Amino acid sequence: MVLFVTLTSLLQYLIDLDTALLLEVNSHHSAFFDVFMPLYSGKWVWVPFYISLAFVIARNYSWKATLLALLTAAVIIIFSDQVSAHWIRPEIERLRPSNLQNPISDTIHIVNGYRGGSYSFPSAHAANSWALVTYIILLFRRKWLSLLMVVWAVLMCYSRMYLGVHYMGDLLAGMVIGAIGALLLYWIFSTFSHHKAPSRVRDIWAPIVTGCFTVLVFVAISAVVSLST
Repeated sequence: MVLFVTLTSLLQYLIDLDTALLLEVNSHHSAFFDVFMPLYSGKWVWVPFYISLAFVIARNYSWKATLLALLTAAVIIIFSDQVSAHWIRPEIERLRPSNLQNPISDTIHIVNGYRGGSYSFPSAHAANSWALVTYIILLFRRKWLSLLMVVWAVLMCYSRMYLGVHYMGDLLAGMVIGAIGALLLYWIFSTFSHHKAPSRVRDIWAPIVTGCFTVLVFVAISAVVSLST
């Protein structure tokens, strides 16, 4: 009985901390970031970045290894998305902070009316982004590319809290799911392909330049829109 009470108290403490962290991040908003964060959080806007990653894979591996690597990447993303959004989330049913049925929804800063779906745990954005990050890091093992991927994913997670659609706990859970899925499937890929990270990565600049350019476009759009309103 004492153990149950202790665990219940601990769980409530973590929930309260999760809420406090969300409200702290979500409360710091501006006209600029109200434009920037929805752009950054988008899915299709990052297609050129994903293409640049596929380009680097193709430039550094045989066509057979490239096909297997790209297939593995697709399976990793599908796995992380299915586990987080379609398997766990409907069972946990944790209301999004922005969900109108959530008692704290009145205190959430909503951007452009965006509230997301009904439930938030775990975050599919976090699962998918960290799955890709983990896979790319394992595939190439290069400092600057790894740093770019980590910063990209951290900002992706931050954008979800800024928009008020995820708690920190949702993001951490998604991160773990994505990373574990990527580790498992990378191990399968490396076993079948006998993969070894290339000693010299050709055209590693492509995703770095593409990612940075995409963010600069977001910055420019956000500056123009925020100054004009």
